[in-house]
Amino acid sequence: MEVLGIDIGGSGMKAAIVDINTGKMITERHRIPTPPSRNPDEMTEVIKQLVEHFDYKGKIIGCGFPSIVKKGICKDHGNLSPNWTGCHIEEMFEKATGCDITVINDADAAGFAEVKYGAGKNEEGFVVMITVGTGLGSGAYLHGELIPNFELGQIPYKDYKKIERWAASSIKEKEGLSFKQWGKRFNKFLNIVHTIIAPDLLVIGGGISKYWDKFEKRIHVDTPVVPAMLQNHSGIIGAAAAAWQLKGRSETGGLSISYQKSGNKN
Repeated sequence: MEVLGIDIGGSGMKAAIVDINTGKMITERHRIPTPPSRNPDEMTEVIKQLVEHFDYKGKIIGCGFPSIVKKGICKDHGNLSPNWTGCHIEEMFEKATGCDITVINDADAAGFAEVKYGAGKNEEGFVVMITVGTGLGSGAYLHGELIPNFELGQIPYKDYKKIERWAASSIKEKEGLSFKQWGKRFNKFLNIVHTIIAPDLLVIGGGISKYWDKFEKRIHVDTPVVPAMLQNHSGIIGAAAAAWQLKGRSETGGLSISYQKSGNKN
């Protein structure tokens, strides 16, 4: 089964067609910069352009959105325009494209891909995906079942109101930090996460995952930490796979992964 996956970020909106059986992209990724306004109308137009680029004729599209999403509605604008709050994202995108679109939190989508196909595959217990970009996203899976909208980047920290304004990779660029300087901040964030929720595995994704070797030695936390196996493609792949499960095949109300190891829980 082939599904179009879309990953919306603060700086770029990316898409590719994904083979759901293998978890691999079967087209090149196409990226369009996120409109500077980050407003609903302009971003919806980019969604339309992405669908048209692939001349996509499928019935299902999956989309990862960088904010809290409940039943297709944006509950908080995050790093986007405040005009997004309260918008029915799915209805807007469906009207623009004529396709059936499932929208979930972008880090939830990336985590789904890593737990189903990548670094978290067949891992037991509590697996948390951290996506590092404009903000700090997080997708949490307990025994393979999604805990939705697990927004660890919103943790209050000092005078920054939320820790992602201090430790996201966008801050690294904005303040001209070295990998050593930024890595120290990111390590602090991971240790706070460990203290609060004690995950069994942390998977690090987003654009920064391409530079894992530059900051890996700065990470010291009592939780196994690994880079995303699918790197910056996990959001696209997870959005497509999640949409297929939720709209195409799911008999349950949420996202869950069936483990292959004997003795593991669903």
